Amino acid sequence: LVRMKFLQQLSRNPRKLEMLFQIPFCQKQFPYLSLATSTCLYSKKKKGNSYEQVDQEKYKNLVYSVTSYKTSTQTPETIFEEDNLLYGPPCKGRPPFGAETKTPRKWVPLINSNKKIPPVHSNSSLPMKIPLQKVKIPSVTRVLQQTMTPQQAFYLERWKQKMIVELGKDGFEEYTKNLFLQGELFHSALESIFLSEETAATEQEEDAAISGYLSSVQHVLEDISDVKALESAVQHETLQYLGLVDCVAKYRGQLCVIDWKTSEKPKPLLKNTFDNPLQVAAYVGAINYDANYDFQVSCGLIVVAYKDGSPAHPHFMDPGLCSQYWKKWLLRLEEYMDKN
Repeated sequence: LVRMKFLQQLSRNPRKLEMLFQIPFCQKQFPYLSLATSTCLYSKKKKGNSYEQVDQEKYKNLVYSVTSYKTSTQTPETIFEEDNLLYGPPCKGRPPFGAETKTPRKWVPLINSNKKIPPVHSNSSLPMKIPLQKVKIPSVTRVLQQTMTPQQAFYLERWKQKMIVELGKDGFEEYTKNLFLQGELFHSALESIFLSEETAATEQEEDAAISGYLSSVQHVLEDISDVKALESAVQHETLQYLGLVDCVAKYRGQLCVIDWKTSEKPKPLLKNTFDNPLQVAAYVGAINYDANYDFQVSCGLIVVAYKDGSPAHPHFMDPGLCSQYWKKWLLRLEEYMDKN
């Protein structure tokens, strides 16, 4: 800006402008300056007039082209051309090598093509309820906990420390104990709903601690039918892991592994449920490779119920989405196996 104003002032005085661009004279006094200064103009050493040797018309046009524009004459195209000439073509950001292309070393399909499904399923009205056995293979919950990302571990620990500051150590332990108890009561109440409507209505009235959760899921329960399993153990016979499935039933006509979750904060998006989709995908795969189940599943459903009775958020996972999370689960399972 200072140079611009300086050149504008010089352009109004042709005599000074001619003196300014006397290149041979200035180079002898100040060889490292491209433009003359007042020191050069008023130097005591005066020589013969050599201005006539300068192409004045050429420099007048140059000064005019600079001083006649208040803004830059560059366009986006010329800026890109200049950057490309000086610094080379732009290098676009790329994800870390192998971040998206990583695949499990041992690939096992989500659907078991070798599983024989009887043409006529059992007509028993009671859902399957296989007890969980204590065996020396990891559970889905354990695998996910021990392969948690550093970012997830950081936020979990920060939340824990914040709650300890607010409630104290003993208060935080009581808080987590109550959350666990409410979750158990909620699952028991849902089991009663699917087994006996009369018992469900009685429990909903008697237990005020979970009445909000039950009210929250009422609109989801209307879309659930043909319950095949409740609180039932599953084991992947090929990959050797196990888990306890909350529910297997049809949701709007499609057979799903259903996972019931309780929350005090809204979780309207599937990504808000953290690792729950991987858990559901792991249970889907386990059912398909467990000989105790005479059916296969390709869909999942995560239902987030709220304590204040707000309508629950059902997150449906179609076969394509289940397959995506199945791949992520296999990677987490491999990571766990490598660590142990």
